[in-house]
Amino acid sequence: VVKKAVRRPLSLSEKILYSHLDDPSVAGDIVRGKSHLKLRPDRVAMQDATAQMAVLQFMSSGLPTTAVPTTIHCDHLIQAYKGAKADLEAAWKENAEVYDFLATAASKYGMGFWKPGSGIIHQIILENYAFPGGLMIGTDSHTPNAGGLGMCAIGVGGADAVDAMVNLPWELKAPKVIGVELTGKLNEWCSAKDVILKVADLLTVSGGTGAIVEYFGEGLQSISCTGMGTICNMGAEIGATTSLFQYTPTMRQYLKATRREDLAIEADKFASELLVRDADFKPDMYDQLVKIDLSTLKPALNGPFTPDLRNECGDAMKAALQKNTTWPRQVSASLIGSCTNSSYEDLSRVASLAEQAHKAGLKAKIPFYVTPGSEQVRATIERDGIQQALERIGAVVLHNACGPCIGQWKRTDIPPGQPNTIVTSFNRNFSKRNDGNPKTHAFVTSPEIATVIAFSGDLAFDPQKDSIPTPKGPFKFQPPKGDFLPSKGFDAGKDTYQPPAKHGSSVDVKIDPKSNRLQKLEPFKSWNGKDIENAIVLVKCRGKTTTDHISMAGPWLKYRGHLENISNNCLIGATNDGNGKENSVLNVLTNKEGEIPATARQYRDQNIPWIVIGDVNYGEGSSREHAALEPRFLGGAAVIVKSFARIHETNLKKQGVLALTFADPSDYAKVQTADRVSLIGLKSFAPGKPLTLVVHKGSENIKIPLNHSYNSEQIQWFVQGSALNVMKSKR
Repeated sequence: VVKKAVRRPLSLSEKILYSHLDDPSVAGDIVRGKSHLKLRPDRVAMQDATAQMAVLQFMSSGLPTTAVPTTIHCDHLIQAYKGAKADLEAAWKENAEVYDFLATAASKYGMGFWKPGSGIIHQIILENYAFPGGLMIGTDSHTPNAGGLGMCAIGVGGADAVDAMVNLPWELKAPKVIGVELTGKLNEWCSAKDVILKVADLLTVSGGTGAIVEYFGEGLQSISCTGMGTICNMGAEIGATTSLFQYTPTMRQYLKATRREDLAIEADKFASELLVRDADFKPDMYDQLVKIDLSTLKPALNGPFTPDLRNECGDAMKAALQKNTTWPRQVSASLIGSCTNSSYEDLSRVASLAEQAHKAGLKAKIPFYVTPGSEQVRATIERDGIQQALERIGAVVLHNACGPCIGQWKRTDIPPGQPNTIVTSFNRNFSKRNDGNPKTHAFVTSPEIATVIAFSGDLAFDPQKDSIPTPKGPFKFQPPKGDFLPSKGFDAGKDTYQPPAKHGSSVDVKIDPKSNRLQKLEPFKSWNGKDIENAIVLVKCRGKTTTDHISMAGPWLKYRGHLENISNNCLIGATNDGNGKENSVLNVLTNKEGEIPATARQYRDQNIPWIVIGDVNYGEGSSREHAALEPRFLGGAAVIVKSFARIHETNLKKQGVLALTFADPSDYAKVQTADRVSLIGLKSFAPGKPLTLVVHKGSENIKIPLNHSYNSEQIQWFVQGSALNVMKSKR
């Protein structure tokens, strides 16, 4: 139907997306980057931190079961501290109330439930649910990991997931398509991680916004299916809607190895026609084309504080250290794993390096932490001796969970505020991201480079040239070797899956009214039909403002199901342009400095609307909708920025917060924290029609034009108070 409607060559991502249109016959009218698509995803996946709010929203719909296959994965609430066994036991004890809520809700409403200890959501998806040509949405920004199996997998906020769960079409602005042509072959010290580190360097943290990144070319032959997952996973760091690979032989091998041979057989039938871009779709038909010769890539480390600052190992890093004298060269910890790099292949390759070091009499020089991606991977590396090889050289194997990658790391070796450097195979390295310390300089790299640095302790160590002194003489690593798949097959390990109840109506989902972890949602108020007059600028955010700055993770994860309590972290990591401080703003009512959440509550309680001013790519990072729910709950009326990250912009819209951009980005300079402002033009709010911000500076009124990307349906989200209110009004 799509081919008949479009009548032009299609990219792979277009084939998959348009085939999932609610009405595929309209595909011929689609304009990439402009049209709004109404899509029918094949499934929904949620991790435990974001699932709490999404499930609460779904429960308010009154439906007995979800309309599409849906799963919940417990991976975010396990804190890394003492090691796998102790940390899992502590998580069960501390989070029992939340786990019980999610387990019973899943059982009642027809959702699969993966218990704590199962593994990281994206690895579980790859092992069990991802398939070539499918469309999935997940309440985590790294959902695109499933692109390693040729699936169009997109990170969304909880309200978007609820759309699919209640059988409403899910809306997405038609993405542009960026083609990345890979030629050549990776050298022995490079891995798939080095590909995405280079792409991030070329496209930056916002270069993929509003686009799907589609990889093609002869270079695919040297990258495994799980390596492709790594590339797609970290595509979130360039703002991409998702990333995608065409069907390859390694995908077939992986499907068979994970007990899904039937899917491999079906995929083979359509491999040459549907699971690749059309033969007559030429590279110049992409909206943007990037070319990378894999043969020229060198191992690199990206950072600190941003995932797009690339530094090649060795001489280039030494030059960067000489230029940036505040970067500590001595590394304080090395961490590998996370959803980005925790496959069997990753861990078998680092184990080969650990074996070399062990034979040379070496142990890890610095703390070295390893996170397996799933119970299946953990059980298999234990059976095959990989875990033992890592523990022999001093590595601490953590539980199958997100852990330090999302700030769930109870770090005790470095005092807060002490400058230090860590290297990780994670995907994100914003300030405070891993350990809550703003002075921790985090560099993301491949598991292989993170491993050799664990022995050298030197950020500028280049395993291709440098050696490590030992009593027997200098030791030099040989290139890593490993297996894509285990020769004995995967060991499934412990059964950690709970299927939904056959008769969910009999299951009782309880929320204690006195709980400080869970709270039923109350509907937000609808618009009063008036322009927003004499509002206060709560804070003007300076520079990078990610969802980590707006709604921190780490110790705050425990409150993700309790909107009132989680709102106490609203914008506490943002830098106030007015004074250069975090979590400190002028309270216009008291004329004193105050914390941002408390100031916002006071404005709300006095019925005074407030707004936020933001910089470029505001809201980049995680998919967490709490970064939109919290401002809404505290009385926020609008967020006005130079530009938005895709997911956060949608999340704000869904919760009834006006998401607006400066028509002229330089107008950002004309407004400041604590200014009085008005938003004019709301009575005639319409698609494509600008609004006006009026800044009241004494007797002067400065008018600033504002743009927006709302369509007619999204405007109703604002009018009725939220997308959830609109959904309820139709039932």
